[in-house]
Amino acid sequence: MHRNGTTAVEEASPMTGVIHLFAGQGDFAVSPLARLTRPGGPLRPAAQEVFEQVDRVAVERGATPLAAWLFSARAPSGRDLSHAAVGTTQLALFGASMTVHRALCASFPEPEALLGVSFGEIAALTAAGVYSVADGARIAHDLGRILTACPGGMTVLTCPRPTAALLTGRPETRNLVVACVNDDHETVVSGPVRELAALEESAADKGVAAVRLRLPFSSHHPGLADQAEAFAAAARAYPAREPRIPVYSAVAGRAYTATDDLPRMLADCLIRPAVLPDVLRRAAAGHPHAFYEAGTGSALSRSTLRVLADSPVTVHAPLVETGFRWPAH
Repeated sequence: MHRNGTTAVEEASPMTGVIHLFAGQGDFAVSPLARLTRPGGPLRPAAQEVFEQVDRVAVERGATPLAAWLFSARAPSGRDLSHAAVGTTQLALFGASMTVHRALCASFPEPEALLGVSFGEIAALTAAGVYSVADGARIAHDLGRILTACPGGMTVLTCPRPTAALLTGRPETRNLVVACVNDDHETVVSGPVRELAALEESAADKGVAAVRLRLPFSSHHPGLADQAEAFAAAARAYPAREPRIPVYSAVAGRAYTATDDLPRMLADCLIRPAVLPDVLRRAAAGHPHAFYEAGTGSALSRSTLRVLADSPVTVHAPLVETGFRWPAH
């Protein structure tokens, strides 16, 4: 994902001004995590440390412990996780994000800021020390439980926000909303499944590619106010500390402050849109040198490259980037 073709280690070693990116639930693959957490893998120590705590929460909540499953030669697919107990996928994604973050911190300069998108805000706040890993996992599981009461789905459109707004402004798609603005070329729409199907047909007629996300719920939709209240109430059960480093929220559009009601703002991810370009530009105003995606995918990194195309930064998706080198320990 980097611009100049040199290796990640050569670029990152002398740098400061690093930001870690925490993606939402739409770009989560288990296989890259399983590959790098096998015995001797560069993520193995961080994964063992993180998932020891995540698995305690899994057992506490009646779910299957994940470490032995995720790190085995027969690692589960996303479909396998979705068929497991409610909240299992969210525990796995939270643990994966924290694992990559900690492995990056152990191998490269520590980040000076963190940026979370939707579900990724839970891991970002945990990485900043606001929540313990166990409580972050509990919040992730709470959200997984609440998402079962969020009907509908989400579709990615390869178009800018104004075009997506026009497509959702038709009578047959009146209950759809723009949920996420990833960049000038990609927008996510959320709402009833039947209306998403109509949207996808209209998009095809206009030459706009549309891909339904494999998520059995809607999010970032104002119709989920009751679910957001339930999630805020659940999140209030866990103690929150001051963040050690700034945490930027794609939903809030800025960094969190000491006066923010964090449970309320996490719940806002269910009802308010996530606008990545705005918050990326705010974060980049501090002149960072490198962004690293703390997750198993690369969609957030690709959008970051597009949004900051004119900025002198490098962007990495370590688990899927060809040629990314983890230093030997």
